[in-house]
Amino acid sequence: MLKGARERRVRTGGIELCVAELGDAGQPTVVLVHGYPDSKEVWSEVAGRLAEHFHVVLYDVRGHGRSTAPKPLRGGFTLEKLTDDFLAVIDAVSPGRPVHLVGHDWGSVQSWEFVTVARTEGRIASFTSMSGPCLDHFGHWIDQRLRKPTPRRVGQLLGQGAKSWYVYALHTPVLPELAWRGPLGKRWPRILERVEKVPGGDYPTSSLPQDAAHGAWLYRDNVRARLRHPRPDAHAHAPVQLITPLDDAFLSERLYDDLDRWVPRLTRRTLPAKHWIPRTRPDQLTAWITEFVRSVEDGRPEPVKPTGKYADRFGGQLVLVTGAGSGIGRATAFAFAEAGARVIAVDRDAESAARTAELSRLIGAPEAWPETVDVSDEQAMEKLADKVATQYGVLDVLVNNAGIGLGGSFFDTTPEDWKKVLDVNLWGVIHGCRLFGRQMAERGQGGHIVNTASAAAYQPSKALPAYSTSKAAVLMLSECLRAELAGRGIGVSAICPGFVNTNITSTARFAGVDAEEEKRRQKRTARLYGLRNYPPEKVADAIRRAVVRNQAVVPVTPEARGAHLMSRFTPRALRAIARLEPPL
Repeated sequence: MLKGARERRVRTGGIELCVAELGDAGQPTVVLVHGYPDSKEVWSEVAGRLAEHFHVVLYDVRGHGRSTAPKPLRGGFTLEKLTDDFLAVIDAVSPGRPVHLVGHDWGSVQSWEFVTVARTEGRIASFTSMSGPCLDHFGHWIDQRLRKPTPRRVGQLLGQGAKSWYVYALHTPVLPELAWRGPLGKRWPRILERVEKVPGGDYPTSSLPQDAAHGAWLYRDNVRARLRHPRPDAHAHAPVQLITPLDDAFLSERLYDDLDRWVPRLTRRTLPAKHWIPRTRPDQLTAWITEFVRSVEDGRPEPVKPTGKYADRFGGQLVLVTGAGSGIGRATAFAFAEAGARVIAVDRDAESAARTAELSRLIGAPEAWPETVDVSDEQAMEKLADKVATQYGVLDVLVNNAGIGLGGSFFDTTPEDWKKVLDVNLWGVIHGCRLFGRQMAERGQGGHIVNTASAAAYQPSKALPAYSTSKAAVLMLSECLRAELAGRGIGVSAICPGFVNTNITSTARFAGVDAEEEKRRQKRTARLYGLRNYPPEKVADAIRRAVVRNQAVVPVTPEARGAHLMSRFTPRALRAIARLEPPL
């Protein structure tokens, strides 16, 4: 039983459903419907979080968990009977108020039925679907591709056909029941833990073989009949939020290409995760469900949603950017704000950080906060990490961008010069990765770290020995960390810009010269970069794209890409260029 839950029994159609409730019954009701071969316990992490804001209701689907099974099993799991069950539950827990429906896997499949049939109209305020299509929409999707085949459509059909291998297996007589009551049922938690990265230690196993054997009839009673004869009018009568895990082993994201035809009020979200997201991504699901439910409860006919690029990927996520007061950092904060992310703008200049946060809110961030810190200060970074975790939550994306420039020959560069550039450019990145990366790892729900290196990381320069060394170290740190965190679902990217028009040139220091000469070189370098005029916004877009694609090393600007290729295939030529390089 879920910790702290109030339990009741609801009788309908000759069976008895086990229903659990959490939270304040006076708040809007959110009903969570589980999939196959799960029970309501699969929602435990999400339900506890949602209960802080809503009246949360979970029930074991007929034949699962602590609910009874129909007799006979054949014909006892049709979508019509599952709809009867749903109506009986909401009549008991929320008789005078529409509910917000959330479904995963087969819980989503049956919930699509609930939100598209006339007898539930007015009873459902919103629906959040994840990893489970409407069988009618799926049937039309197949029919359209069979009637008008193209190479792309045939490829989509074959791809989904391969992913649906288990559906064919579940239609075979007797074998699925024998498998679940035999070795598969015993090994299932370990399989999920190994393949899906689902925490399996507390997976409920006592009724799993029986539940899974019963649940095979969900497929047998519904799939073939609906796919052959899909309803022509399966339109949703409530707003729908679609959350699509991009690495789902069972469902292609292409299944939802035509969904706008059936859902006039549709909000799309994507998540770099596998199938069992209620257990692997409870924080993100809770945030999106909460935002969606509140938008509907506030009376907006269509939930407010970001419209910028990658809005389906970053909407509602928590992103921290260091060096956000100007240049690439500010542009990156704005890019994530446009995508609907919550932004923490960090800079050592309090006024600049505050301005970035203010503009981020105007651009599209639902929330944005400024924070002031010197990234080279270990204790200050530790305090920042504690504050962020306490007040804002665990980061989804960390962008270690803060950096300083230093030019001059090796022998003109003093130990103090080396310390300053390494403290910011390298130790600032190490502090960020260590503190915020550990929080991501301990949460166990994935994330992404972006470290701003430079083309100077792989392009030798006799004019930038300290700067190039610091950035090369950042590049290798990123590669090492990427290898270590890959098994935890945390991506790491190193961004390597070339000549970008930012104010780092006007603030860069030059070793071995007096103040007047340093100022002259700053002006000359700033002028050259200005003539190149490569905008920081393009780097920011590359950073977002690197997170979406989980890219390891991303050269930005043509010269950076060219130098990267040379470093891999013609390193001797790159070294020769460095020897010919004029002094700054």
